[in-house]
Parts: sequence; C-alpha cells; structure tokens
Amino acid sequence: MESALPAAEKVLAPLPELSPDVEEMYKDLHRHPELGFQEVRTAGVAARSLRECGYEVHEGVGGTGVVGLLRNGEGPVVLLRADMDGLPVAEDTGLDYAAADATGVREGRGVPVMHACGHDVHVACLVGAVRLLARSREHWSGTVVALFQPAEELGAGARAMVEDGLYDRVPRPDAVLAQHVSPLAAGHAAYCPGEFMAASDEVRITFHGVGGHGSRPEAANDPVLTAAAFVQRVQMVVSREIAARERAVLSVGSLRAGEAANVIPETAEVALNVRSFDPAVRERVLASVERIARAESDAAGAPRHPDVRHTGAFPVSRNDAALMERVNAALRSRLGEERVHEMAPVTGSEDVQHLADAAGAPLYYWWLGGWEPEEFLRAYRDGSVDRDIPANHSPRFAPVLRPTLDTGVAAMTVAALSCLAPTG
Repeated sequence: MESALPAAEKVLAPLPELSPDVEEMYKDLHRHPELGFQEVRTAGVAARSLRECGYEVHEGVGGTGVVGLLRNGEGPVVLLRADMDGLPVAEDTGLDYAAADATGVREGRGVPVMHACGHDVHVACLVGAVRLLARSREHWSGTVVALFQPAEELGAGARAMVEDGLYDRVPRPDAVLAQHVSPLAAGHAAYCPGEFMAASDEVRITFHGVGGHGSRPEAANDPVLTAAAFVQRVQMVVSREIAARERAVLSVGSLRAGEAANVIPETAEVALNVRSFDPAVRERVLASVERIARAESDAAGAPRHPDVRHTGAFPVSRNDAALMERVNAALRSRLGEERVHEMAPVTGSEDVQHLADAAGAPLYYWWLGGWEPEEFLRAYRDGSVDRDIPANHSPRFAPVLRPTLDTGVAAMTVAALSCLAPTG
C-alpha cells in the first residue's frame, strides 16, 4: 500500500467548511444517546449521512449496525470504525446540550442514558472523515468501508455484525482503523504498541438460600450474608493468587438481593468483571471465582450450589506494528511530532478486534485527546489527572468541542489516506 499522504492537505482543505456541521451533529448525538442494540436514531443519522456522500449503505447489520461502502477504483480496502452506543449513566456535565431526559431499557428496567464514553465523538468524526474522502476521490484509489457499530459497551456489537454476514455485504478490509476519545489533551493522540487493551469477562453469580422473616434469621438461610462474604473473599484472588508481574483486575459492580428490610430473600446476585491480558491468568482467575462462590455457599449450608453465568466477554486487543507505524507517520505529519505520544496498555476493553480477526486484517487503534489542553497539562504536572479530569464512563465526562472534533476528523482521514493508494 503506497501512502497517499502527499494529497492529505488537499483532502483536508474543506475541513473548516465542514466543521460547523460536524459540531452540530455531535451536539445532536450527545442530546440523544441510545443504549447498545437500541441505537435506532443514531443509526439513522449515520445512514443518511453516508447516502448524502454517495456511499452504498447497508442498514440493520447485526441489529442496528450501519455500513457504508465507497468504491473508488483499484486499491486497498480500508475499514473505518465508530461505535455508537451510550451508557446507563445520568449526565452531570452541566452542558447546554446535555442528555437531560434521555432514557433507555436495560434488563427490563428504565435507566438514564448518557454518552459517557464519547461514542458520539466517534460517530461525528467518522461522518466528517467519510465526507472529506468522498469529496476528494481524485486524490486516492481503493475502497472505504465506513462502519458504525452498535453495542460496543456490551462487547457484542462487532461480533453481531460479523455473524450477520458483514463480510458478505462488503469486501474484507486490508486494514481496520479506529480511534477513541479519552481524557488526554485535545489536539493530541496517543498509541500503545502490541496489546493495548485487556480481555474482559462478566460473571453473574446467584446465591441460593431459604427466605424468612428478618426477625428470625435462624429459621432461614440468608443468601445476602453468603454473597457479602463472597464479595470480601473474591477480592483476594488478584492480591493473593496472581503474581504482581501478571496483570489482572477483578471488580464487583453489583450486589442485588431482596425488596424489604424485614424479609430475608431466597436469592442474592453478584455481578463482577475480570480483566486480563494472558489467557492462562484469565482461566486461573475465573476458576478461582467459581471455587470461592461454591465454598462460601457450602460454608453457609445453602440448600444448593450457586448458579454461575458468564454473560459477556471482550477479546484482548492488539495493534499491528507495521500498520501502527504507517498511520503514526500520518498522524505526526498532521498533528506534529510532539502531539503523538506512546502510552502503556490500559485495562479497559474493546470488541473492535473481532472485526479485524474475522477479516484476517491488521488493526490499529489510537486514543484521541478530548480535554482542555491547559487544564490537562496542569493536572498532569500536579499528578492529579485521575482525580481532577473526569474519565470515560463518568457522569461528568465532557470532551471539549475544539479542537477535539477537528482533530478527530483529520486523524481518521489521514489514517485512511495512509492506507489507500495515491492517484497523483
């Protein structure tokens, strides 16, 4: 793949003209977040935008996924991916375009919804990039696949699109590219060689007991107490069973039981999450979780063993070295050498790897800065970034509009051009 970088400035020339539209789209998406596999409105926005640019559009892929295809002569096929879903979080940003009344349904319950992870940024930036690429077909050759993915937060959207025949609808890519906004200085980008995000496993455990009156616990078998003991002991798996050199994280995110203060319920449910990079470590942690759950249940004299369900999983995400270097050269050319940084792997998780693996294609994924640069720099110098800069999934996560959006559009565009063939 020859680089199309000499044409990059010409391709990006209309960006100031498109910038207000990208900003308005972002604000609209932020006001109207939707949960995974419920992104009907967002998918409609993406599909209309693709059609307006002359892309062949496939809707309803893997549920609510949208794919646009722009064929422009012989050359490489490049897949550009943006995720679309929001989170069950009540927004607390104070923005005048906040999602104040947005709601969705999660596990049969109504919940608030917010773009607390910046997927609205990803959608708006990809729309901006596909518009620029469509306007500049004289400068590149190949095929652009613009993919708007549902349900990244559930770890299910990429797999759903693949299993629904994604690569029967569009050609298999030669490269898969994606970016993610994060609490870094706006105008900057960051990358991690090799494994950059952890595998993730979600486990739900239902402890069984014997219900009864709160005044007579001796006549019952309390699953709440069993679940509480499990939550305490399971924290020791990482601290006492996994070596310090082996990376793993275990967090309990939910403990649900009962409806009344004076009623001992029949069951208690614990939901936890495990992050890992090594398959052997992953298996050891998950096996220990099940062992401890059964042991606590036995110690409590429970009427039956707990039910253990594995309800979600993400793969380890890996950047391809050659593709990373190729795209980074383009990012440095556009942003400046001092604005493209290497960073360590993070224990968050992504499902974009499924799109690359199913195509047998290399993946490159980078982080896009979204925080006010001077404020971020002060926090970085003070060592207070984790305390003072709201991270993804926070109800106060609020990327600044400028230069985040322009940088995201430009980064995705030059990344695509670095993989497409130049036409002079």
